[in-house]
Amino acid sequence: MKDALLILEDGTKFTGKSIGIESHSVGEVVFNTAMTGYQEIITDPSYHKQIVTLTYPHIGNTGTNDEDNESKDSFCSGLVIRESSPISSNWRNQLSLEEFLSKNEIVGISNIDTRKLTNHLRNHGSMNACLVSNGISAEEALSEAKSFSGLAGLDLAKEVSTKKPYIFTATADSTNQQYHVVAIDFGVKTNILNLLSKNGCKVTVLPAQSSFDEVMKYDPDGVFLSNGPGDPEPCDYAIKCIRELLEADIPIFGICLGHQLLALASGAKTEKMKFGHHGANHPVIDTQTGIVYITSQNHGFTVNEMTIPENVKVTHKSLFDQSIQGIELKDKNAFSFQGHPEASPGPHDIQPLFQKFISNINHAKKN
Repeated sequence: MKDALLILEDGTKFTGKSIGIESHSVGEVVFNTAMTGYQEIITDPSYHKQIVTLTYPHIGNTGTNDEDNESKDSFCSGLVIRESSPISSNWRNQLSLEEFLSKNEIVGISNIDTRKLTNHLRNHGSMNACLVSNGISAEEALSEAKSFSGLAGLDLAKEVSTKKPYIFTATADSTNQQYHVVAIDFGVKTNILNLLSKNGCKVTVLPAQSSFDEVMKYDPDGVFLSNGPGDPEPCDYAIKCIRELLEADIPIFGICLGHQLLALASGAKTEKMKFGHHGANHPVIDTQTGIVYITSQNHGFTVNEMTIPENVKVTHKSLFDQSIQGIELKDKNAFSFQGHPEASPGPHDIQPLFQKFISNINHAKKN
């Protein structure tokens, strides 16, 4: 194994062993507390321009396979782990983690103290960094880390989105597709589309920059706003489209970035979090029923509660920091959720949100 280096913008260094390609990359370092799902994390477009640190110490036990990818590409800028499993033991395994990283051209580092790194990020906030496995000097790496702009102000949704419309072909059981849903792709995960299909939807996926008129050409029963990376506020094209969809009273369901964009279109503001929410074990409370759900999270921006307008009610809150996790418009057929219900936390705690979307579509069709 070749040596590798992770250097943060404040000069903090971590040396370890390379587990990916020989190269270097820059991005914002975040930590994820999930114990499983490393393949889904690596292929989640929401991690575009981010170097992901996994806090669970032993990664790669089950290898990787073609079925569990959340997108066709891998978007994260790097992977940081404590220990890479030398054995991949699972009946579905096709490639080891290290083979998968090489195939997908991802820089990776192992054999570092991820607990120390995570504590540093918790204390100081998410930082820009350079991950090196090709021998450039620490001074050059530090310079590159400092030169990275960070995610605030970056519109990354249009970078990871599909370039042309397509009809989604489900991999899950999806009989009786009686509803037509347009999913606007800001970095959508495959399993979200699978769950829409499983709940009776034919799904047409459109590029992030699609206009209201382009959406309405498909005469949708409802519109889904997907997850995605980066800062929601620069996505002015999406905010404009969503405002027009709200005026037309089309049923809308948003997840993650889609949740934040719905809030912005409704008149609220968003803000950067200190180190974000990244993990599969985050408790969220339903503010109406008091029921607590275990959720999967992946976001670095949040809706500022002080800016919520009168016609929007908060439906869910994080029990970690009381940040907003769900909203619903009082005067429109639209709601959203910050977490990732398709990631099977709980494992099915939040999936009734998809049923609520279908119920809203049915209600709209009757009126």
